[in-house]
Amino acid sequence: MKEIFESTQINGMVLKNRIVRSALWMKMANSDGLVAENLIKTYEALGNGGSGLVITGYATVLENDRPNNGMIGSYSDIFLEGLSRLSSAIQKGGAKAALQLAVGGSQSHISDRTGLDFIGPSAIENRVTRITPREMSHEDIKHVAKSFGNAAYRAKQAGFDAVQLHAAHGYLLSQFLTPYYNRRSDEYGGAIHNRARIIYEVYKEVRTRVGAEYPILVKINHDDFMDEGEGLTFDEALQVIEHLDSLGVDAFEVSGTNESSGKGIGPARKRISKLENQSYYKNATSIIADRVKAPVILMGGNRNLPLVQEILNSSNIEYFSISRPLLSEPDLPLKWKGNSSYMPRCISCNKCSETTPNSCFMNRR
Repeated sequence: MKEIFESTQINGMVLKNRIVRSALWMKMANSDGLVAENLIKTYEALGNGGSGLVITGYATVLENDRPNNGMIGSYSDIFLEGLSRLSSAIQKGGAKAALQLAVGGSQSHISDRTGLDFIGPSAIENRVTRITPREMSHEDIKHVAKSFGNAAYRAKQAGFDAVQLHAAHGYLLSQFLTPYYNRRSDEYGGAIHNRARIIYEVYKEVRTRVGAEYPILVKINHDDFMDEGEGLTFDEALQVIEHLDSLGVDAFEVSGTNESSGKGIGPARKRISKLENQSYYKNATSIIADRVKAPVILMGGNRNLPLVQEILNSSNIEYFSISRPLLSEPDLPLKWKGNSSYMPRCISCNKCSETTPNSCFMNRR
């Protein structure tokens, strides 16, 4: 019988338990992308709170791309010192640290767009931001892959135990998978493996830079939940994940939907207090876990430890990621370890995103 609080490994990275802090944009970096003191304190609390792996909020790999204000930068060596302090803050509490890497493209909510270059698979207006990006050339695609590789190597230099490539939720790599935004007629458009080609190339470049023994995780949608013909479907996502698995990706965090879905649902759902509404991606994620060699992380509404323990032993899902409850209670894993029936105080209201920086309303003064 597998246990939540047991030691496991992902490509040599030893984790003390199966609880993963899923990436969350904290709005805490300085305006230039440098790590700020309150960000250090936040991640130190998460590292001390008992999670096995802590994944940071997304870090931009391009100087002229920024999906949101208060993001960490990873595109230059000027960020090395702050990133090193960030990884150390997480690790000194016994957790492992992963830096999430991303490019936003047209999915950018930044207020000051001065100097930004919005790129996309095709020049299609973003439904949410109303930004029309310029269609990327082959040189742009190569530059993005190189930039991911450089940022991943920088993360390794800064002491992070792993990196996660963000290919979900409608950011640039996710947009290439989405037919509504990818209308290319070259080798990066059309059939699913063409639309996923940039992700394969990004992964290969990152692997070249960090080496075979360094863990590379990928966060990816299993479904865009868009109208027929517009979004990534489950069958297509499964093909992409299986191919990435064959290339050597070390773990997959399976998510769903994006800001352009128009279905009124997001990856962080509200009103999930009932047990049947929790762990809401478990069915799709379980199918994926049956089809790949790499460990799979279930995200989305993991709130009840006995339920998580049951899923662990009734499927091939190996890890469980949590975000909003850890914003409310960074020490939730320790509370669970002491009392498996403890109920998190997070009510999934999503009011945490209403403040800068993000904060649980129950922690506000």
